[in-house]
Amino acid sequence: MVSLSKSLGTIRPHYDVVVIGSGYGGGVAAARLAGYGRRVCVLERGKEFLTGQFPDKFQTIRREVQISGTSKKFGPRNGLFDFRVGDDIDVFVGCGLGGGSLINAGVALRPDARVFKDKCWPEEISQDGLLEKGFERAKRMLRPSTNPQARQLTKYKALEKASKPFGTPPRAAEVTVNFHDTNNSANVPQPACTQCGDCLTGCNVGAKTSVALTYLPLASQHGAEIFTGASVSHVAREDGGWCIWYSPTDTKSSDENGPLSITAATVILAAGSLGSTEILLRSRENGLALSDRLGEGFSANGDIIAFGYGADIRVNAIGVGEPPKAETDMVGNCVSGQTRLNEDGPLEKGMYLQEGVIPSGLSPLLPIAFIPKGAVLGAAQSLIKGIYAGPFSRLHSFFAVGHDAAAGRLVLKKDRLSVDWPDVHEQPVYKRVDTVMRKATDATGSTYVKNPLAAPMLREKPLTAHPLGGCGMGADAKSGVVNHKCQVFAGGDEASPDKIHAGLYVCDGSIMPRSIGVNPLLSITALAERAMTLMAQDNGWHIRKPARRAVPVPAE
Repeated sequence: MVSLSKSLGTIRPHYDVVVIGSGYGGGVAAARLAGYGRRVCVLERGKEFLTGQFPDKFQTIRREVQISGTSKKFGPRNGLFDFRVGDDIDVFVGCGLGGGSLINAGVALRPDARVFKDKCWPEEISQDGLLEKGFERAKRMLRPSTNPQARQLTKYKALEKASKPFGTPPRAAEVTVNFHDTNNSANVPQPACTQCGDCLTGCNVGAKTSVALTYLPLASQHGAEIFTGASVSHVAREDGGWCIWYSPTDTKSSDENGPLSITAATVILAAGSLGSTEILLRSRENGLALSDRLGEGFSANGDIIAFGYGADIRVNAIGVGEPPKAETDMVGNCVSGQTRLNEDGPLEKGMYLQEGVIPSGLSPLLPIAFIPKGAVLGAAQSLIKGIYAGPFSRLHSFFAVGHDAAAGRLVLKKDRLSVDWPDVHEQPVYKRVDTVMRKATDATGSTYVKNPLAAPMLREKPLTAHPLGGCGMGADAKSGVVNHKCQVFAGGDEASPDKIHAGLYVCDGSIMPRSIGVNPLLSITALAERAMTLMAQDNGWHIRKPARRAVPVPAE
């Protein structure tokens, strides 16, 4: 089996560029900067998963879950499924080479045009045309497409019925999933989707076009060195460049070796809204001058996960895995259909209602999770008939994405990142979602159930898988943490509020100064592509052609 990552023991003391994180923003930065001839190092705190290695049974999924709060942490520090439990809101992110792209639904949507016209963005974003080119480059790399069998799926037909009260029919969703055998944009072979439904626990088929199958192989082809199991603490100025302090993610190794460091002329923070903000907060504690806006403007992107229990029609929204664990109707990829609501109304009231799939490895949790919701009879019947034939075959899984006020705040408490947002449950988006969900579930004869999967461990609070903000863009340090080029403001200088830290960038979801109302992967990728284009222009760099070798991604 071929791996992209190298042993952490082979890391060099200095690079031209160190990229921290390997999700959409980090993948773009690594591929483009290595392509410009820079010596690039990628540091990822999680592990590398090759196709066929993702956990697909409840027992193996449990071993990949990490749960942390302000005072306690459970599970492995490099667990693929990273739950951050807060007093006000919970956050779910991915931890592995490829970041959230490993375990997301791959929905690739452009925001409403009004989002980027908001005055919270630096004016260059809507005026110089480079964002449009960023979206074009992102689409060429990720190649989003619709499932050609979407309308044949049972869960899509169920969404059609659920959407009738709104007078708007669903459409097939554009997703970063291949539905035909192909060699992708990085010349990596990818087979066609088998419609197994297990997207959210990692694609063991290799059909989902993750960062680990596109940008990172391209970066490797250009000579980038990729390392996993490295958790960065903070960065500091050193001799005109940057020092990056990190430790092996594995607790025992960390205890034995203590903090380590490497240096670079340029640092790209791409550790996600939580990770990049946390690193900069620690960097500020260690003396780095930064904007007072650091940590402000956190958004949950109006996310909601909800269910309709006891529908009067079959939904078939539980994955079967590959190879299939059951004979049932074709499930389809995780999000095959979506309904856009209030498209022509006020921006903040716009919403997407998407049908989803519970991965096969989580299906044993369903009877346990729904018992507190009064589904005792259903749980008993599922033991007799099975998950795929019993009442849970009529379970709707819904994802809603909308707009919130981005009024959360990321802070360090006892050296752990925490989200402060005391009144988050009063955000108008959640009331709008409740209204939509009740209408949708009434239309199918089901009962609206707010996320029961979180209840046993995380209590019922808002849960987001699309955390945004914390290092938001702005015109200067008074309004943002980074400028339109993703350069970090030096802050603290009243005479020069637009002064930057040369060579320090943030390229991930943390730079969003507001909610964007859609699944954010395409926007993050486009903004990172834009930033790399500007960096190349500023430095006179030109792309090199790599050796176009195919990188095999074998299944077990």
